[in-house]
Amino acid sequence: MFWNFKYRGEWLSCIADLLGDKTVQSMAALPQHRKGFSRYHHCLLVSYVAFVLCRKLGWKAREAARGGLLHDFYPIDWTQLDLRANFTHMLHHGEWALENAQERFLLTPREQDIIVSHMFPVTPHLYHYRESFAVSTMDKVCAVLELLGVLPGAIPTAYSLGAPRYPQAPAWAARAV
Repeated sequence: MFWNFKYRGEWLSCIADLLGDKTVQSMAALPQHRKGFSRYHHCLLVSYVAFVLCRKLGWKAREAARGGLLHDFYPIDWTQLDLRANFTHMLHHGEWALENAQERFLLTPREQDIIVSHMFPVTPHLYHYRESFAVSTMDKVCAVLELLGVLPGAIPTAYSLGAPRYPQAPAWAARAV
Protein backbone atom coordinates (compact mmCIF):
# COMPACT_ATOMS: atom_id res chain seq x y z
CA MET A 1 0.00 0.00 0.00
CA PHE A 2 1.13 3.56 0.71
CA TRP A 3 3.58 2.75 3.50
CA ASN A 4 6.25 1.19 1.30
CA PHE A 5 7.28 4.63 -0.03
CA LYS A 6 7.90 3.06 -3.42
CA TYR A 7 7.45 6.43 -5.15
CA ARG A 8 9.61 8.43 -2.72
CA GLY A 9 12.01 9.79 -5.36
CA GLU A 10 9.27 10.83 -7.76
CA TRP A 11 7.32 12.43 -4.91
CA LEU A 12 10.37 14.29 -3.57
CA SER A 13 11.06 15.74 -7.02
CA CYS A 14 7.60 17.34 -6.90
CA ILE A 15 8.15 19.05 -3.55
CA ALA A 16 11.94 19.56 -3.40
CA ASP A 17 11.72 23.35 -3.71
CA LEU A 18 9.18 23.51 -0.87
CA LEU A 19 11.24 21.23 1.37
CA GLY A 20 14.23 23.53 0.96
CA ASP A 21 12.31 26.41 2.52
CA LYS A 22 13.22 26.99 6.17
CA THR A 23 9.69 28.11 7.01
CA VAL A 24 8.28 24.83 5.71
CA GLN A 25 10.93 22.97 7.72
CA SER A 26 10.01 24.99 10.81
CA MET A 27 6.68 23.13 10.95
CA ALA A 28 8.78 20.40 12.60
CA ALA A 29 8.63 22.50 15.79
CA LEU A 30 4.83 22.52 15.85
CA PRO A 31 2.80 19.64 17.27
CA GLN A 32 -0.02 18.00 15.37
CA HIS A 33 -2.37 15.13 16.22
CA ARG A 34 -0.11 12.91 18.33
CA LYS A 35 2.76 13.57 20.72
CA GLY A 36 6.06 13.17 18.90
CA PHE A 37 4.47 13.65 15.48
CA SER A 38 4.96 17.19 14.22
CA ARG A 39 2.91 19.17 11.75
CA TYR A 40 5.77 18.68 9.30
CA HIS A 41 5.51 14.89 9.69
CA HIS A 42 1.74 15.09 9.19
CA CYS A 43 2.04 17.26 6.08
CA LEU A 44 4.70 14.96 4.61
CA LEU A 45 2.50 11.93 5.16
CA VAL A 46 -0.60 13.61 3.67
CA SER A 47 1.47 14.84 0.75
CA TYR A 48 2.86 11.38 0.04
CA VAL A 49 -0.35 9.38 0.30
CA ALA A 50 -2.27 11.95 -1.77
CA PHE A 51 0.52 11.87 -4.36
CA VAL A 52 0.33 8.07 -4.61
CA LEU A 53 -3.47 8.05 -4.77
CA CYS A 54 -3.60 10.70 -7.49
CA ARG A 55 -0.77 9.05 -9.41
CA LYS A 56 -2.63 5.73 -9.42
CA LEU A 57 -5.86 7.43 -10.54
CA GLY A 58 -4.14 9.40 -13.32
CA TRP A 59 -4.87 12.72 -11.63
CA LYS A 60 -2.47 15.67 -11.04
CA ALA A 61 -0.19 13.97 -8.52
CA ARG A 62 2.40 16.76 -8.47
CA GLU A 63 -0.13 19.38 -7.43
CA ALA A 64 -1.64 17.01 -4.88
CA ALA A 65 1.81 16.49 -3.35
CA ARG A 66 2.50 20.22 -3.20
CA GLY A 67 -0.93 21.16 -1.88
CA GLY A 68 -0.76 18.32 0.62
CA LEU A 69 2.56 19.55 1.97
CA LEU A 70 1.22 23.08 2.41
CA HIS A 71 -2.31 22.32 3.59
CA ASP A 72 -1.47 23.08 7.25
CA PHE A 73 1.14 25.77 6.59
CA TYR A 74 0.24 28.18 9.39
CA PRO A 75 2.17 29.16 12.51
CA ILE A 76 -0.30 28.52 15.32
CA ASP A 77 0.16 25.76 17.88
CA TRP A 78 -3.50 24.80 18.06
CA THR A 79 -2.88 22.45 20.99
CA GLN A 80 -2.40 25.51 23.24
CA LEU A 81 -5.68 27.21 22.28
CA ASP A 82 -8.80 27.48 24.41
CA LEU A 83 -12.06 26.01 23.09
CA ARG A 84 -13.30 29.15 21.33
CA ALA A 85 -9.95 29.87 19.69
CA ASN A 86 -9.68 26.22 18.67
CA PHE A 87 -13.05 26.45 16.93
CA THR A 88 -11.87 29.57 15.07
CA HIS A 89 -8.68 27.73 14.16
CA MET A 90 -10.63 24.77 12.80
CA LEU A 91 -12.76 27.03 10.60
CA HIS A 92 -10.01 29.28 9.27
CA HIS A 93 -6.66 27.50 9.24
CA GLY A 94 -7.08 26.50 5.59
CA GLU A 95 -7.37 30.18 4.70
CA TRP A 96 -4.37 31.02 6.89
CA ALA A 97 -2.34 28.24 5.31
CA LEU A 98 -3.21 29.52 1.84
CA GLU A 99 -2.23 33.11 2.74
CA ASN A 100 1.11 31.92 4.15
CA ALA A 101 1.81 29.69 1.17
CA GLN A 102 0.97 32.46 -1.32
CA GLU A 103 3.38 34.80 0.46
CA ARG A 104 6.25 32.36 -0.14
CA PHE A 105 5.43 30.31 -3.23
CA LEU A 106 3.85 30.61 -6.65
CA LEU A 107 0.84 28.28 -6.48
CA THR A 108 -1.39 26.95 -9.21
CA PRO A 109 -5.16 27.43 -8.84
CA ARG A 110 -5.42 23.68 -8.09
CA GLU A 111 -2.83 23.92 -5.29
CA GLN A 112 -4.66 26.92 -3.85
CA ASP A 113 -7.94 25.02 -3.87
CA ILE A 114 -6.33 21.98 -2.24
CA ILE A 115 -5.06 24.12 0.64
CA VAL A 116 -8.17 26.20 1.27
CA SER A 117 -10.71 23.38 0.91
CA HIS A 118 -8.98 20.62 2.87
CA MET A 119 -11.28 21.07 5.88
CA PHE A 120 -14.52 20.60 3.94
CA PRO A 121 -17.24 19.87 5.12
CA VAL A 122 -16.29 21.64 8.37
CA THR A 123 -15.71 24.81 6.34
CA PRO A 124 -17.82 26.07 3.42
CA HIS A 125 -14.93 25.87 0.95
CA LEU A 126 -16.09 23.27 -1.59
CA TYR A 127 -13.67 21.25 -3.69
CA HIS A 128 -13.19 22.48 -7.24
CA TYR A 129 -10.74 19.74 -8.25
CA ARG A 130 -10.52 15.98 -7.75
CA GLU A 131 -7.10 16.44 -6.19
CA SER A 132 -8.62 18.69 -3.50
CA PHE A 133 -10.96 15.86 -2.55
CA ALA A 134 -8.03 13.41 -2.53
CA VAL A 135 -5.86 15.57 -0.25
CA SER A 136 -8.76 16.36 2.08
CA THR A 137 -9.66 12.69 2.37
CA MET A 138 -6.05 11.63 2.94
CA ASP A 139 -5.68 14.39 5.56
CA LYS A 140 -8.56 12.91 7.51
CA VAL A 141 -7.28 9.33 7.10
CA CYS A 142 -3.77 10.33 8.19
CA ALA A 143 -5.12 12.27 11.21
CA VAL A 144 -7.04 9.21 12.41
CA LEU A 145 -4.05 6.92 11.85
CA GLU A 146 -1.82 9.37 13.72
CA LEU A 147 -4.23 9.50 16.65
CA LEU A 148 -4.41 5.70 16.76
CA GLY A 149 -0.65 5.33 16.42
CA VAL A 150 -1.00 3.29 13.22
CA LEU A 151 1.92 4.82 11.40
CA PRO A 152 4.50 3.50 9.00
CA GLY A 153 7.82 2.59 10.53
CA ALA A 154 9.80 4.07 7.66
CA ILE A 155 8.07 7.41 7.20
CA PRO A 156 10.35 10.00 5.62
CA THR A 157 10.83 12.14 8.68
CA ALA A 158 11.43 15.83 8.83
CA TYR A 159 15.02 15.05 9.76
CA SER A 160 15.73 12.63 6.92
CA LEU A 161 14.50 15.29 4.49
CA GLY A 162 16.77 18.00 5.83
CA ALA A 163 14.88 19.70 8.66
CA PRO A 164 16.92 20.72 11.69
CA ARG A 165 17.03 17.98 14.38
CA TYR A 166 15.88 20.27 17.20
CA PRO A 167 14.18 23.16 15.45
CA GLN A 168 13.39 26.38 17.19
CA ALA A 169 9.85 27.68 17.05
CA PRO A 170 9.60 29.65 13.82
CA ALA A 171 9.63 33.45 14.00
CA TRP A 172 6.37 33.52 12.11
CA ALA A 173 4.74 31.58 15.00
CA ALA A 174 4.86 34.75 17.06
CA ARG A 175 2.32 36.35 14.74
CA ALA A 176 -1.08 36.87 16.37
CA VAL A 177 -4.07 34.77 15.41
